[in-house]
Amino acid sequence: MAIQVKALTEEFQLRVVAGEQGINRLIAVSDLNRPGIELAGFFRHFSPERIQILGKTELDFLATLPIKIQEERCYKLCSYPIPALIITRGQEVNSFLLQAAKSRDIPVLQTSYATTKFISLLTDYLEIHFAPTTLIHGVLLEVYGVGVLIMGESGIGKSETGLELVKRGHRLVADDAVEVKRLGRDYLLGQALPISRHLIEIRGLGILDISTLFGAGAVRITEKISLVILLEEWQEGKFYDRLGLDEEYYSIMDVSLPQITVPVRPGRSLATIIEVAAMNYRLKMMGHHAALEFTERLKEHNLGQDF
Repeated sequence: MAIQVKALTEEFQLRVVAGEQGINRLIAVSDLNRPGIELAGFFRHFSPERIQILGKTELDFLATLPIKIQEERCYKLCSYPIPALIITRGQEVNSFLLQAAKSRDIPVLQTSYATTKFISLLTDYLEIHFAPTTLIHGVLLEVYGVGVLIMGESGIGKSETGLELVKRGHRLVADDAVEVKRLGRDYLLGQALPISRHLIEIRGLGILDISTLFGAGAVRITEKISLVILLEEWQEGKFYDRLGLDEEYYSIMDVSLPQITVPVRPGRSLATIIEVAAMNYRLKMMGHHAALEFTERLKEHNLGQDF
């Protein structure tokens, strides 16, 4: 989904130097370009769909060129449908570049950030915006620093369990509808839809604002999803793993996440189970696997078959 240049000016508090009429131009790619080689006169592989970043190197080089060449290169650069030109370090903009941008209604924006820092911030922002996205039915929380996605059939108790975890000091990210973005090869970032941010629905109570009830520290805007907890009704006769050796995985956008299936029945504290699951996940990431260590002890005492 394309994003307007105006959104960048608001996000990074950019100053509009020229080309205000083009502030609603659309940005369709996350890649950026520093047009140094173009200012040197080589436009064969120029990518005009990218935002053009001009730092101290580019502007200093432009200033070394003869006046006539400066004018020619600036107008050549702005002859393409560029979304925006961004000047870093709060530098003064070349007069020919300003005139050329104005003539094409190309917005010229200015930031006080250093070039490398700003490119890093803007790249992260655009990659998140353009990342592949899907919508998952569930509740996402941060539990002991682990992004836990609670899933299950409607009415199984996902939101109630989430509320109990918030009461215990953990943080809510999203309830009911979790927007998941894939960043890179195996990084899934979850967040709430803007309309439901900080809200949770509890049957019998209705919609609750968690940030108002429990304070700003009880919510997060985004969270990396690391663990999936699947709640299901207890089924008599179904085998449930007692040792924790059977590893399950849940796939979201071709990213496999460890999954724990928790049977729901009266008397079980789901919040406690999820807290322990999150702590156990962290221990596994540090190389400590209690179930494997236990089975090794059984083997040492020749109890494997009897057990």
